Amino acid sequence: MTTIDPTARVEDGAAIGEAATIGPYCMIGRNVVIGANCKLVAHVHVMGHTSIGAGCTVYPFASLGSPPQSLGYRGEPTRLEIGESCTIRESVTMNTGTVGGGGITRVGNRGYFMNCSHVGHDCQVGNDVIFATSATLGGHCEIGDFVFIGGLSAVHQFTRIGPQAMIGGVCGVRGDVIPYGLVNGQYARLEGLNIVGMKRRKFTRERLTVVRSFYQKLFDAPGIFSERFEAVQSLATTDPAVAEILSFIDTGKHRSLCLPSGRNDEQG
Repeated sequence: MTTIDPTARVEDGAAIGEAATIGPYCMIGRNVVIGANCKLVAHVHVMGHTSIGAGCTVYPFASLGSPPQSLGYRGEPTRLEIGESCTIRESVTMNTGTVGGGGITRVGNRGYFMNCSHVGHDCQVGNDVIFATSATLGGHCEIGDFVFIGGLSAVHQFTRIGPQAMIGGVCGVRGDVIPYGLVNGQYARLEGLNIVGMKRRKFTRERLTVVRSFYQKLFDAPGIFSERFEAVQSLATTDPAVAEILSFIDTGKHRSLCLPSGRNDEQG
């Protein structure tokens, strides 16, 4: 049975799913869809054209579906879509999209968003991500599946973070991070592969050896990055992860690649 606390304010037109719980002092706008078995603990504000998938839990003072923080926004009815089984902790904010960015911000399934983390307008966030306390995305970011973003880290707008990458705490991420990458530092630099995460995803020792060898040829060998990148193209068939990294690099648009320290002049 759906439960709505008498102190909550649910506008006419909002759709509340079966067995959802709307706690004290929540505010739900008229264009909001709350999925089945969701729990809004208390003092949650959901507005705009926002949908929340089944089984999500949202903690106090989260604000979901507020307008994009973009000077070009003119009140258009853009959207925020949140997947199923997400945990959204205290004071998390997620904005709707902008017309110029496609009109929609998407968050995948089973995400864990710790307190005060932020998803900016037009971001595309994958499944099974973890955002630690105050992890922040600027607008138009693309975040792959199983990404971990450390506490107090900020990702610049239009930046891509590939699947299974790990971002350390207190990082400013200004360049695209390869799939399976591990980055650290005040201005984030690539430090290697996210071996712990890869093992959790059942990479065998043999696969790890192949991907490590590829990484060393691409990032640790001497010479210009573009020449090294061309030289390792033939390794795409050695492992799916290698092919994924090569494709990710090849499809970059807005940001340069996050490289190891001392490699910032070698992409040309």
